[in-house]
Amino acid sequence: MLRTTGTTPGTDPGSTPASTSRTTSRTTAVTAPVARRRALAAGAVGALALVATGLPGGAGAADSALISRGAAAAASSTEAGFAGARFAVDGDQGTRWASAQDDADAWLRIDLGAPATLDEVVVRWEAAYASAYEIQVSDDGSTWTTVADVTDGDGGVDTLDVDAAGRYVQLQGVQRGTGYGYSLWELEVYGTGGAPHDGDDLPVFDDEVTHHEFQANCTVEHLGYDDPIVFPGQPGASHLHSFMGNTSTDAFTTIESLFANPETSCTNPNDLSAYWFPTIQNGDDPVVAPYLETIYYKAGIDDYRSVQPFPAGLRLIAGDMMATPESFASAPGAVEGWECGDLTQQWSIPEHCAEGSDLNIRYQAPSCWNGVDLDSPNHKAHMAYPVNGECPLTHPVPVPMLELKIGWPVSGDMSQVHLVSGSDQSWHYDFMNGWDPAILDALVTHCINGGLQCNPQGYDQYKPHRGAALTADFELP
Repeated sequence: MLRTTGTTPGTDPGSTPASTSRTTSRTTAVTAPVARRRALAAGAVGALALVATGLPGGAGAADSALISRGAAAAASSTEAGFAGARFAVDGDQGTRWASAQDDADAWLRIDLGAPATLDEVVVRWEAAYASAYEIQVSDDGSTWTTVADVTDGDGGVDTLDVDAAGRYVQLQGVQRGTGYGYSLWELEVYGTGGAPHDGDDLPVFDDEVTHHEFQANCTVEHLGYDDPIVFPGQPGASHLHSFMGNTSTDAFTTIESLFANPETSCTNPNDLSAYWFPTIQNGDDPVVAPYLETIYYKAGIDDYRSVQPFPAGLRLIAGDMMATPESFASAPGAVEGWECGDLTQQWSIPEHCAEGSDLNIRYQAPSCWNGVDLDSPNHKAHMAYPVNGECPLTHPVPVPMLELKIGWPVSGDMSQVHLVSGSDQSWHYDFMNGWDPAILDALVTHCINGGLQCNPQGYDQYKPHRGAALTADFELP
């Protein structure tokens, strides 16, 4: 039976700015994230350093260590998804980075992962080259020193001798050589130091990739005036929330308590996570769906093979309680807004929904983690949305993108249907990661990295030959 916890509704956490209403202290991960595939790793380049052999380039390219391949990369702009910054450091001279045509001052930036001494930079231009550009280095990614200044570029391959040190390397465009933007096949940095970048150790399949996701299906288990992220230890301090997942979730919930109470309303018993969102009411009556809700775990970046599992203990909030109709519609997490019947992309709850239809909303969470903090004072700053299909250098670790698709069995006259958190645009949700790490790793590897559309067992019905990540009992094979 559905239950309600807490006593009376308290302060609306959206009534004041997040910086004042959300005051949970910063939490830092005790251990670094496990190095997986292209994850950033700390340490000096040693036996894992990639040495350039057989690549065209300058005289030094054959006997210096290539320390930039697979590094995290970002750019001021990207022409399209197939021309993202990461393609400039992937070692494949059939892929490229290209800036937007109207970005006259475009830059391409790479993070070597640790301080490095640089001997040489090789720029392999595609047709849209720079006639003038600078190579800059930085220790912190914000203060830059120019170490090479090219004023007579003519495309092709530029081999530049440098004598510099830093963790970040940036190509700063000064003058375009064509009527287009800037485009290059590879930006190669040679030297010593930096951090090794693990290669992609995942198997390769010939299947057409249309999805990279798996589902978690959970029911709303109880309602409560609690919020263990925003108002920890303060029962009754929040507006009314609908809770899914771990059945013990209340104002006193911690990551440790999730695992100490191994009961969940999700079909996969290994998902002890807590999910909650503001309750929908029709007048004074809460509306709760009797069916399983859908939580997608997707790739939020183009390079789906590099997505890693959530770190143990991660917490986050998606959405903005102070959103306006305009900011709600343009938010990076927006999918199709409110939906019912034939209506979609509604940024306010519709005034009328076809009889017998359900009200639905889908919203995506940020999927780039800063690699350090499991939470932040506003419960958002440790996470970021991808930019141009890639994680920004400030948040370089790609994790699954949560997309909650929530439904309510309410239709007809919708004039009294509302979110208890405030306006129709105040939609948001909270998440505390309580997954069994090995199970989550198996689902991410098989379904997201493997380019599948999986159910909670990790099985893609359209590609049965690929098998399942888990057994019928949701255990590892």
